[in-house]
Amino acid sequence: MQLDPNDRSPDVQALAKQSRRFNRAFFTTVWALAKPYFLHSEDRWKARGFLLAIIATTLLLVFINLQITDWYNRFYNALQNYDQAGFWKLLGEFALLAFGAIALSVYQTYLSQLLDLRWRRWLTGDYLSRYLSAQTYYHMEIFQRGQDNPDQRIADDLNLFSQLTTSLLTGLLSSVANLVAFIGLLWVLSSKVVIPWGGAMHHVPGFLVWVALIYAVVWTWVAAKVGNPLIWLNFNQQRLQADFRFSLVRLRENSEAVAFYGGENKEQAQFHTRFDRVFDNYKRLILRQKRFNWFSSYFSQVAVILPFLAAAAAYFSKAVPLGFLMQISSAFGNVQSSFAYIAQSYDNFAQWHAVVDRLHGFRKLVQKVELLHETEVKIEHSPSSGDDVVLGVHQLSINLPDDRRLLNHVDFTLGSGERLLIMGRSGSGKSTLLRALAGIWPFGEGRIELPEGSKTLFLPQKPYLPLGSLREAVLYPQAAQDTSDEVLGAVLKAVGLGALVPSLDSIEPWSMILSLGEQQRLAFARVLLQQPRLVFLDEATSALDESSEAALYELLIAQNPQMTVVSVGHRSSLRHLHSRRWTLEGAQFVEAIEI
Repeated sequence: MQLDPNDRSPDVQALAKQSRRFNRAFFTTVWALAKPYFLHSEDRWKARGFLLAIIATTLLLVFINLQITDWYNRFYNALQNYDQAGFWKLLGEFALLAFGAIALSVYQTYLSQLLDLRWRRWLTGDYLSRYLSAQTYYHMEIFQRGQDNPDQRIADDLNLFSQLTTSLLTGLLSSVANLVAFIGLLWVLSSKVVIPWGGAMHHVPGFLVWVALIYAVVWTWVAAKVGNPLIWLNFNQQRLQADFRFSLVRLRENSEAVAFYGGENKEQAQFHTRFDRVFDNYKRLILRQKRFNWFSSYFSQVAVILPFLAAAAAYFSKAVPLGFLMQISSAFGNVQSSFAYIAQSYDNFAQWHAVVDRLHGFRKLVQKVELLHETEVKIEHSPSSGDDVVLGVHQLSINLPDDRRLLNHVDFTLGSGERLLIMGRSGSGKSTLLRALAGIWPFGEGRIELPEGSKTLFLPQKPYLPLGSLREAVLYPQAAQDTSDEVLGAVLKAVGLGALVPSLDSIEPWSMILSLGEQQRLAFARVLLQQPRLVFLDEATSALDESSEAALYELLIAQNPQMTVVSVGHRSSLRHLHSRRWTLEGAQFVEAIEI
């Protein structure tokens, strides 16, 4: 579901409002996304080890920070007392503390990045597996009309999720540890702070602790009010940018068609429209970010002087030395920043929330498609029974996604070497029948018997050519990868692509370089290499002339006379190349004619 922040419909606004909340449901979602890796993955023990190491380095950093706070007291007192020997000794002590802090900080970052990398690798593999298994990627388009930019969810959002989750939770752990370490110290130091009021000096137990807490609460409240819209704006920005990028990719993939149509002006207008959405949302985002930064900078700068203001009366009355003033500043800074961690990092939390929302939506859609596949798919597929029946169709009915009946109770069987031509007007359901036979069309009921494993091959009207070399395109998807150059060369020559033999290892955008006719010839080369028992051809020779079409069909028959062929086509020239011809009319097969 694609959402527009300007859409005022109740459903969209309710979802937008819900997606801005840091509530129990949100953290339940975070745990649902993180739990499989840390509890069930094959990498779980290493992941837990990295977590323990990160926790250990974080706690050691807090300990060193506590020692540095005490060092401030002794160092500035040495300066105030003109203690030269103490000055040099304390400088050496600081060097050791600083070296330890630097080393721990470097390893904390290194371990966090290693964890991010391993977590992302596992998440990517897991999501790709679920996305590709049982044609989920295809059924998402049929059942739900797709998820906006699933490639971005897998490529970008999984990366951001692992990075932001690790960094934010590490920061939260550091803040809690700092708070535990420094709150007692600040409470004790507060006993020496006096408040002039009514001509007398007053002591308030834990005064600086309460000041830090109240200040952080006010800061967090303001940050939430000002920064909350950042969640939705970040969510929408990623979607709009992905839409714009996808439109550019589509132009590259269809550059020849656009060039033939002369559609540059139309494409440019669409690009401008999509980019204007990116621009407008990003403008709102940076304006909101400016407002957030204004308040955040104000609060952070005021926090620097608060401890000095609180302890000024005691210092100027000479009740405490300079070292105490610096120590109390450091302790207050640590406690205050711990209390205000969420406020200080609210923009990162907003981005994290947006990432979690996008992944949650993608994950829910995958789960819904998996459930619908289990409950809606009623077409049973089973292995062919014996050698006599290669393809068996029993009481097969096919529906459209809106439950309208396309084909009704189809029954037929094909044996080895039989060749069936299915004809009919456009839109009668020929290609949908082939999809059902191939097992990728889920709507309907009945039973289909097919050869097991890789003994079936489907040739669509526009063949798919994967990225990579020409060799990989010819061998796709199940041909032996160690097929010799001699065999590949002979097959390419047989289908009329001999000129491409020297380019077998060239990595090019072959789907753009080869014409549709050449791509269809390449698809026939795949059939010759893989030798399936059953092959479906859906308008697989539509871009070829009739003589070339006949030559390729005769080549298949000559190479493998026992191969069963099911073709969909309109040309009358196909009739003599098949042993049986059926015509689709309405929801029935009619004119079952033996040729």
